[in-house]
Amino acid sequence: MIRRPDTKPRRAPNWTGRTLVAATVVAVALSWRVGEGAAPIAADKATTAANITRVVTSLLAGSQFAHHPLDDQLAGKLLERYLEALDGSRSLFLQTDVDELATYRRTLAYATRMEGDTRPAQTIFKRFLERLGQQAAYDTELLRSAAFDFTGRDTFLFDRDRAARPRDLTSAHAIWREELRAEVLQEKLGDKKPPAADIAKTLTRRHAQQLRMMTALGQDEVLEIYLDSLTHVYDPHSDYLGHEEMESLSIAMNLSLFGIGASLSSDEGACTVHELVPGSPAEKSGLLKPGDRITAVAQDAGEPVDVTDMPLTRIVGLIRGPKGSVVTLTVLPPVGSAGPPRTVRLVRAEIKLEDQQAKAQIIEKPEPDGSTVRLGVIDLASFYSGDGGASGATADVAKLLAKLKSERVRGVVLDLRRNGGGSLEEAIKLTGLFIKSGPVVQTRDSNNVVQVDTDPDPGVIYDGPLVVLTSRFSASASEIAAGALQDYGRAVIVGDSTTFGKGTVQSILPLATVMDRVKASHTYDPGALKITISKFYRPSGASTELRGVASDIVLPSRSDVAKVGEGELKDPLPWDTVAAARYERVNRVEPWLATLRTQSSRRVEADRGFSDLRAEIATLKARIAAGQVSLNEAQRRREIAATEAREKEIERVARVTAATGTRYAITVKNAAKPGLPPPEVAVAKPVAPDGGVAPPHDHESGELGAAENLVLSESLMILRDYARLLEPKPLGHASSSPR
Repeated sequence: MIRRPDTKPRRAPNWTGRTLVAATVVAVALSWRVGEGAAPIAADKATTAANITRVVTSLLAGSQFAHHPLDDQLAGKLLERYLEALDGSRSLFLQTDVDELATYRRTLAYATRMEGDTRPAQTIFKRFLERLGQQAAYDTELLRSAAFDFTGRDTFLFDRDRAARPRDLTSAHAIWREELRAEVLQEKLGDKKPPAADIAKTLTRRHAQQLRMMTALGQDEVLEIYLDSLTHVYDPHSDYLGHEEMESLSIAMNLSLFGIGASLSSDEGACTVHELVPGSPAEKSGLLKPGDRITAVAQDAGEPVDVTDMPLTRIVGLIRGPKGSVVTLTVLPPVGSAGPPRTVRLVRAEIKLEDQQAKAQIIEKPEPDGSTVRLGVIDLASFYSGDGGASGATADVAKLLAKLKSERVRGVVLDLRRNGGGSLEEAIKLTGLFIKSGPVVQTRDSNNVVQVDTDPDPGVIYDGPLVVLTSRFSASASEIAAGALQDYGRAVIVGDSTTFGKGTVQSILPLATVMDRVKASHTYDPGALKITISKFYRPSGASTELRGVASDIVLPSRSDVAKVGEGELKDPLPWDTVAAARYERVNRVEPWLATLRTQSSRRVEADRGFSDLRAEIATLKARIAAGQVSLNEAQRRREIAATEAREKEIERVARVTAATGTRYAITVKNAAKPGLPPPEVAVAKPVAPDGGVAPPHDHESGELGAAENLVLSESLMILRDYARLLEPKPLGHASSSPR
């Protein structure tokens, strides 16, 4: 899986490439036997490509965790990863192609490692273009002459991750025909409902555009795909960043390029939304969610460009653009969902810090005896660093906690469900707001040296009942904080069964620096290598890699079913352990956990909204397990209608539940003001611009989607139960009247 942000980085890397240069240059120089006074060989494009390839191969072998040179076994994996990068659906390359290309296995490792030979990359890409052209011609003819029927009982296999490749062109034609039928049906089910002639015209144009764009890729762009595939042989988070991508990244960091604020990945040839940047156009719109698949991109109202199987760097280039300009995306729901395709129109914009800042709510819930209980929620979407005079995440959360304490909340929910990570330093300091001094995270480098990072401040900002709410999208720094608080017994972890499981650290190493030092000539900027250099471990010694942080109390959730997480990626690093650090457990969770689970389970079982959500989750699980979808139009429309009906009922229940309390929005700006702001007023149900079902998020109004609100509401009930168990005789409670 390849991952690229479509907008400027919102956080600084935990480590910089400079710390890696000295050791890796030595390794590269020794592997090439370059003499101290050797002069560089004059370079042309071919020599540059060879030198880049040798440098990348040497760096991966010498600096990555495996310490494993490219051998025949890894070379075989390289071929597989490269074929997957070009043909994620395993439908273009014939088995005869793969058998023919397998002859490279005997020489590929040596030729790549010692000679920087990239001819296999170009040869395979040439075969890919040949098959892509054959598919475009076949599809065009079918769209011109065939009348597709959608009344039968046949299905389309959308999950071809382990499917056999077509034996020959006849077998390929059968697969291409079913793929095309699925595309046509998607258009029929879409929000615009075009006539058949228009569908044929649209798809013919899209396929032709895709062929033209792939044919136009230069040799250096093909090399980028190939070397990116090489990095993924070692682990899924290492990447090769070509010179065009590095240039684009530099422009973005200078604030002259703007995007929609979505982190994108390539999964089996599909451009998939991995993460939404807080405060971005994509998040604010409520029209995109993690797991959505982007199939086409248009500039404003222009013609859509099909992006299926297109290199991710090209897709990102299409989505990026000037501030204020419009991009229109054609979007499919996550794999296994029954929803129809839709178009999403977004205005590119700069993402402001205040839109990403932590925010809070004070929620007053009625009690059976007529009193109220006051609870706090802090929503932290990233561990952002302070710069340019702005506060970091820890300082902002500390201000919010101070406000919640002054308003005498009985407990706090720290919501990390949308938190994909950020600054390691901020994660350590933020954990320290809830514990006395002690180890927060251990980091093991590729030489097995373990460093323990500790919260040195013995002060505790908040010592009351704490629930940490997580999801499959909680990753990296958020897993460090949640894992440490769980190890200390300081917080109840609630949410999906586990978090993402991203427990590795990457460093961006500019290749020009290395190549110049070892006198490897190059005619253009060779780009950079993003390389995995360290692994994270909890204070207990358990890695957060692969397994993530398991919840103490698991709640029904769509995101827990989605194909999201480190375990879904190819060749993740293994879960392992280091020695536990010395720390003092406060043990505030384990004595009460069985009671909390029992009470929560009873509520969830009796709740109508959760009942509908469980039914939807069961359907989604079945579809994902089957890996196929019906090609019967009537059945698909029934499935869509059933999903929409369940969603409406879930939303109705969630709104009734939310309406039972009074909510006050607390921001970093108003936290220092005395008293509370006016209570929030319930807003009307958000409706998509096309009049369809409500989007999953509406963050401009401060609301989460219905299912997300159900989970938040239940986490508040768990917090209320937890506060009662910890403080069976509270001194009092706040008045329910607004101030």
